[in-house]
Amino acid sequence: MSESKEIIGEIVQALGLGADYTTDSLTLLENGESRYLRDLKLNFTSTLTSEHLSTKECALTGLSIAVNNNNKPLTNYYTKYAEEQGATAAEIAEAVGCASLLASNNVFYRFRHFTQKEKYTQIPARIRMQLMMKPVTGKEFFELLSLAVSAVNGCEMCVNAHEDSLIKLGTTEERIFDAVRIASLVTATGKVIY
Repeated sequence: MSESKEIIGEIVQALGLGADYTTDSLTLLENGESRYLRDLKLNFTSTLTSEHLSTKECALTGLSIAVNNNNKPLTNYYTKYAEEQGATAAEIAEAVGCASLLASNNVFYRFRHFTQKEKYTQIPARIRMQLMMKPVTGKEFFELLSLAVSAVNGCEMCVNAHEDSLIKLGTTEERIFDAVRIASLVTATGKVIY
C-alpha cells in the first residue's frame, strides 16, 4: 500500500467514513503521491484541540464552519465530536443557526460595504437576529463563531465588527486567532472531503 493511500485511509477512518470512501480530489492527491496529504491530516487533527479554546468550542467551531460550507461529511463528524465533548442539542443547534444567520449577514453587509452608498445604510436591514441576543453558548463564544464564519465568507465589515466586539468583551487575540485558524483548516479539509 502506498503512503498516500495509507494517509487517506487514516483520514477517512478518523472521520468515520466507510473504508471505500473517496472523492475526485482525494484520488488526484493519491495518484500524485502528494506530500500535501501529510499536511492535510495534521491540519485536520489540529482543528480538534487548541491552547485557547476548549475542545467543545473547537468542535462547535468546526461544526459551524462545516454547515456554512455545506459539507455533509464534516457536519456529521463535528456534530458527533461536539456531542462527545459535552455539547448540548441547544449548543449544536446554535452553531448551525449561527452559520445560517451569518451567511445572510455577510452577503448583506458586504453589499453595503462594497457599494459605500449612504442610502443603503439608512434602509432597515429587516434581517431577524434574535439568535444573537441571548445565545446559549454565551455572548463571547457566539461572537467568536460569528467572526469565524464571517472570515470564511470574506466579509470585511463583519470581521472587523465581530473582532472589535470580542476585544471589548475581553477576548484575547490568541483566542480569536485560533478560532479563525480552525475555520480556515475546516474549510481546507472540505476541499477534498465532501
